[in-house]
Amino acid sequence: MVIVDFILHCDDYIGWFINNFGGLVYLILFLVIFCETGLVFLPFLPGDSLIFAAGTFAGMGELNFWFLLVLIIFAAVIGDTVNYEIGKHFGRKLLNNKKFTIVKQENLDKADALISKYGSLAVFIARFMPIIRTIVPFVVGMGRLDYKKFITFNALGGICWVTLFLCLGYFFGNIPFVADHFSLIIIAIVFISIIPIIYAFIKGKLDKKKATN
Repeated sequence: MVIVDFILHCDDYIGWFINNFGGLVYLILFLVIFCETGLVFLPFLPGDSLIFAAGTFAGMGELNFWFLLVLIIFAAVIGDTVNYEIGKHFGRKLLNNKKFTIVKQENLDKADALISKYGSLAVFIARFMPIIRTIVPFVVGMGRLDYKKFITFNALGGICWVTLFLCLGYFFGNIPFVADHFSLIIIAIVFISIIPIIYAFIKGKLDKKKATN
């Protein structure tokens, strides 16, 4: 599957884009992060792994670290904001459309549970949870959260998320072991990122089981 190959070998793809398109790679990185965070039907696009890989190339001197940091934070914050507005203006209509499923119900339930438990903080926490980070802004846009609170946690989450993974790539991406086992490192990053989702899913199942007993 192309998307899986892209996630596991995004370093190869970024290298190819740099060699063939030069500075346009910045635009490509911006668009991927914007679409992953801003379009609720594209939660499967790589976020963590792509930022990590971009940081690795910045560590090699192929990309400008500070420009990347500002650019990707901007993409992440604007993406979430667009997603919030989509949820606010079109959320109910999109979810009630029977012709196609824009979001899986299980992902909506997970996002809703996170919001119910953490409130405004869910926007920040979701940044570090693949797929859910794309669903939460859409859900809170449907009247679940005041815009001022949303934009505050959106910005804080975007800054922390991008800074963390960009710095990880910058400082550790070119260590020989990491470079030689890049795909395994990406798998580890993805797995660690989904641990909260797995935990919430198991806890939810156990709570339902207890409630029925």
